[in-house]
Amino acid sequence: MTTWIRVAPAGDIAPGDYASVEVDGVFVAVFNVDGEFFAIDDVCTHDGGGLAGGEIEDHQVICPRHGARFCLRTGQALTPPAYEPVKSYPTRIVDGILEVGGE
Repeated sequence: MTTWIRVAPAGDIAPGDYASVEVDGVFVAVFNVDGEFFAIDDVCTHDGGGLAGGEIEDHQVICPRHGARFCLRTGQALTPPAYEPVKSYPTRIVDGILEVGGE
């Protein structure tokens, strides 16, 4: 069963912006891409650096440390130096509040 974690009012995370939340003991980065929200583990599988704050291009986040790209929809690693995916999480908006699903 999914447990939903409240992140913030959806309107507080502008398109192109992000937030960070702890889900099941893991930090998760939540990105707003043109009004659609995506959530992935906030850790690059290449070297453990954070992904929050990385540049967003075409539903991909670019790791600010070494440039690896991850798909925001699936968590798939798209370019070296990262080869392993990050976990992605479901998102929803309930009464104007953005929530991220955990386990």
